[in-house]
Amino acid sequence: MYQTLTDRLREALAGHIREKYGVELAIVLERPPKIEMGEAASPVCFELAKRLKRAPRQIAQEIANGLGRVEGIAKVEVAGGGYLNAYFDRGAFWARAQAEEIGESRVARDEKIIVEHTSINPNKAAHIGHVRNAVLGDTMVRILRHMGNRVQIQNYIDNTGVQVADVVIGLLQMEKVTPVWVKSRAVEPKFDYYCWDLYAKATSFFAEDKARAAKLRGETLKSIEEGNGEDAEVAQVVADAIVGCHLRTMARLDISYELLARESEILHLKFWDAAFEMLKKSGAIQLATSGKMAGCWIMPWEEEEKPRINTEGTENAEDAEKTEEEENSQDKIIVRSNGTVTYVGKDIAYQLWKFGLLGKDFHYRKWPNAPEGETVWATTSGANDPEAPHFGEPASSVYNVIDARQAYLQKVVAAGLRALGHEKEADRSIHLSYEIVALTPRCAAEMGYKLTPEEAKKPCVEVSGRKGFGVKADDLLDKLEETARAEIDKRHATGMEAFGESDWTEDDRRRIAHIVGISALRFFLLKFTRNAIIAFDFKDALSFEGETGPYCQYAVVRIRGIRRKGAEAGATNLEVTKESAGRLLAGAEGNSLWELLVAAGSLDYAVDAAIATQEPAFVAKYAFQLGQAFNNFYHKHHILSEADEQKRAFLLRLTELVEAQLVKALGLMGIEAPEKM
Repeated sequence: MYQTLTDRLREALAGHIREKYGVELAIVLERPPKIEMGEAASPVCFELAKRLKRAPRQIAQEIANGLGRVEGIAKVEVAGGGYLNAYFDRGAFWARAQAEEIGESRVARDEKIIVEHTSINPNKAAHIGHVRNAVLGDTMVRILRHMGNRVQIQNYIDNTGVQVADVVIGLLQMEKVTPVWVKSRAVEPKFDYYCWDLYAKATSFFAEDKARAAKLRGETLKSIEEGNGEDAEVAQVVADAIVGCHLRTMARLDISYELLARESEILHLKFWDAAFEMLKKSGAIQLATSGKMAGCWIMPWEEEEKPRINTEGTENAEDAEKTEEEENSQDKIIVRSNGTVTYVGKDIAYQLWKFGLLGKDFHYRKWPNAPEGETVWATTSGANDPEAPHFGEPASSVYNVIDARQAYLQKVVAAGLRALGHEKEADRSIHLSYEIVALTPRCAAEMGYKLTPEEAKKPCVEVSGRKGFGVKADDLLDKLEETARAEIDKRHATGMEAFGESDWTEDDRRRIAHIVGISALRFFLLKFTRNAIIAFDFKDALSFEGETGPYCQYAVVRIRGIRRKGAEAGATNLEVTKESAGRLLAGAEGNSLWELLVAAGSLDYAVDAAIATQEPAFVAKYAFQLGQAFNNFYHKHHILSEADEQKRAFLLRLTELVEAQLVKALGLMGIEAPEKM
């Protein structure tokens, strides 16, 4: 509602200025620091004053006098040296908020948007850094869909990369097991945990002899890419089994996918061959004939800032190309001298397919071990399932959720598109980057890690999958649910539960502990901006006070308790008209009520900001501020005991509106609002 009115005001001001002064200006609107100063303010007259060589306040007065009626705006006044302050029609805002709360459908948009997220290397268990990726991507999907966009969720599976090769080497060369043994072990639930430890061992094994590591990796990668021999057989078993583990882990967070795009098909269905020919023909890549890169196909690259080298993280960030990247800050290797393709080359082919620029399509099949109740499709080199959705339809925009250390390589992918003449698609290749997730020393200790005295003094402890040091996602979720359960039991035992029932069953407590634990994690990962390094801490995330998921959930539970008590007491809920609402919201006495109403009506503003900046943190901030505003309102107003029937009806209706908007905001973050806590 707030965004609708400000958009309307922005258009009216731009049109009036164009007509009266013959000037085209982008209208900036700000939220005044106090409600008494209106709901939106524009400094446009200061910019206009520079062009017209006149005093900004004089121009502001002319505009305020001549603007005319803007639907939903009660008046526009001049403030300070030339600000235009707009005051909303409070009664009309109330009426519109009621209509939107009842449910106005958004206009569906035809263009398809792809959001690729999670994309964990299928060589070990998912960790907390991967969870940040998945939560950001899933929330972005929910936000985009909320605004009427048609979004397809993809999860890129790098099943032919260096990390899978390292595990294959660990199994066949270090552990000396057979493919039959691997197949029998891969069906076990904790196979991803086994590979976690094996990957750390393999990293140490390779560090002992770099020449041996390079030889083994080269041979194994070639076998995997070509799909031949024991290496390729074991790689497929490992990757498929661990993808199944990852899907089950993410399902615990209510995160799902529509398509698993497997890297093997980019090779076997000749996607890369097609892209390779296009890149060679356009001159985008060149064959190096001398120096360290002799025999490699490279993309000439000029950039002042050197790339950040990956040492650990998500989405291929563990790829063992560190040496190549250190050698080539200006040129990027696309094909190695042994003929194998670097993952950035395969990413270029994949990005071309997403935009419908490759002239080829995958074959598709249902993923056989999807989480219960879910249908997940995967690319395949085999027969195409005729029931498969049309995944190959070109996208208008693509969001790639990949950590910040991959920024350079994402620029290389975009540069590849530009070199082929696809400027628009390169511009619409959005790298939704984010920083790492570390642990507070307290959290690391709670997870059982032994810290040195120096580490214990640091503000955060970084994790390393290569070294086997990190928080596995399932362990984290187990710990969160366990801690949430302890808090819920404590509150129940002391009578602190929020409007709950006295006869909670064991299933009630288990389910609520799950909901609260997931809320704590998702909200904690979303409330920080993407460029912030997060130091995760159980106590901070699970607090029922402050900027947390449980705090917002508690506000909803409190509202639902008020509604239940109101119904039991037979509280009258008269119709609240636009006129009666306007009277109750008027003047100094109505300002506190008005502030809560504006906060409730500003979800669209937060969502719009989240999409414009690609920052889901705006929605988390909105949910917390609305929960906080409601709690202040709750302590100030005696809702159920209000003597004035009309005012009581208004307070109850306002409370319900806050609940509806807060539940929507939490839903956009993948957080459920329980009936009791």
